[in-house]
Order: sequence, then structure tokens, then C-alpha cells
Amino acid sequence: MTIKVVLAGCGNMGYAMLAGWLQSAKLYPGEVFVVEPNAELRHRAETLGVAAAGAVSEAPGDLVPTLVIFAVKPQVIRDVVEGYRRFSDGRTAFLSVAAGTPIAAFEEILGKKVPIIRCMPNTPAAIGKGMMVVVGNARVSADTRAFVDDLLSASGKVAGIDDEGLMDAVTAVSGSGPAYIFHFIECLTAAGEKAGLPSPTAKLLAMQTVYGAAALAAESGEDPARLREQVTSPNGTTAAALSVLMGEDRLKTLLTEAVEAARNRSVELGK
Repeated sequence: MTIKVVLAGCGNMGYAMLAGWLQSAKLYPGEVFVVEPNAELRHRAETLGVAAAGAVSEAPGDLVPTLVIFAVKPQVIRDVVEGYRRFSDGRTAFLSVAAGTPIAAFEEILGKKVPIIRCMPNTPAAIGKGMMVVVGNARVSADTRAFVDDLLSASGKVAGIDDEGLMDAVTAVSGSGPAYIFHFIECLTAAGEKAGLPSPTAKLLAMQTVYGAAALAAESGEDPARLREQVTSPNGTTAAALSVLMGEDRLKTLLTEAVEAARNRSVELGK
């Protein structure tokens, strides 16, 4: 069976992506080759039936994959990419899920004739509920983009942008966004506790309410504003709470400021 994908890095994100491809039959074990220096992580990948090695130099000499995927930490990405120049003749596309590393950095090492796609995932991708946003250079063909989108769909929803500069906004909304929701759950739990609920009950109510509301918003097809209106009876309990959250656009203003702060920091880190 022909190897289609070389996965460079099989830590938590890489392993979750790999497991998703195999479980959804988007790829078969014989179509993936994993490069992972850590012996324990490499063995974990091998238990899924894929071939693995500690270094790309151990890959078959005649290997020409359709796609090389970099799932390593941003601080080591440049050193790792150097080892994959053997695939930079234009026949192989490259996909990076390393946060903050621009396409130009890959072109600098691999050359500008190479198809390169940059992806910003978020942590729920580890359970197949992620949000992946992709942008590619001019060398990426429609077929390559479709192949990449199909693979990434095993980890959640996929969206594309044309302007790489928007990746800072993507980072601020969906990349960092799970942390905002986790903190909201923390705060709602604390509010429940202050209202007299036992801690375990308050935590369960907060988590399941956020989970259920998000699932309803995603599956109903209704606009979130319409769903909010359906839950809000005039002069009722929900209306009383929303008068606090929505009064003077408090929550909207706070989130707008938070996203702007994250976007600005993303811009700074990218310089």
C-alpha cells in the first residue's frame, strides 16, 4: 500500500489526528508513516498499526508522500522542517499545525515551489470536536486542498481563509477560544456554589449546560440570537440574568476586548 501521509510528531495532537483518520477510514494504517523521536510516543502510534521511525532519515528512500504534516511545537518547527527538504521537489504538499509559524517560514526552508498549508486547530480537535482553519500558498491545488480538508474533518469542522493575515483573528477566536469557555464554566460553577449548590452539582450543571447549549446551537440550524429569545420569557428569570450580561453590552464589550488582546498578542508573537 502506498504511503500517502508522513506525520512528523505524534504527541497529543498528532496522535489524536492519526487516530481520527484511522477510525474514520479516511486513511488506512499502511498509508501513514509516523516520525516521532520519543520512543514511548512512537510505540503508542505503532499500536494503531502504522509504521513509525525515530527520524525522517529512517523513512524509505523512494518515499514520495502526498502530504507531510508537521504536528510539533512551534519552538522546534524550523529545525524539524530542515529534515524534510528531501520532499521539496513539488510532488509533496506540506501541512503545519504549529501555531504562529507563517507560510513564509516554510517557504524559506523548503522553497517557494512547494505547496504549503497552514492550519490553526484548537484543543477540542483531540476528541473530534475541533475547529480547524486553513490557508495555503499559491502552489496548493484544488485536489490537495480537498484531500487536506477531508483529513482534517476527522477532527472537527474545517474552514478556509484566503488572507493569512486573518490567522491572528482566528487564533484569538477559535484557537484561544476554548480557554474562554473553560473560564466561563469555572465562573458559572462558582456562581452556582455561591447560590447554595454543592460544588459537584454546580460543576455538573455548568458543564452540561454549556455543552448542551453549544450542541443545540450547532444542530438546530437556528441563529443563536433566536435560540436566546426562545429561552427568555418576558420578565422571567432568564430575562433578569440577561439584563446583567447584556446591559450596556457588558459581555459583548468584554469578549471584544479579550479577542482584540489575543489578536494583538498573536501579531506580536508573529514578528
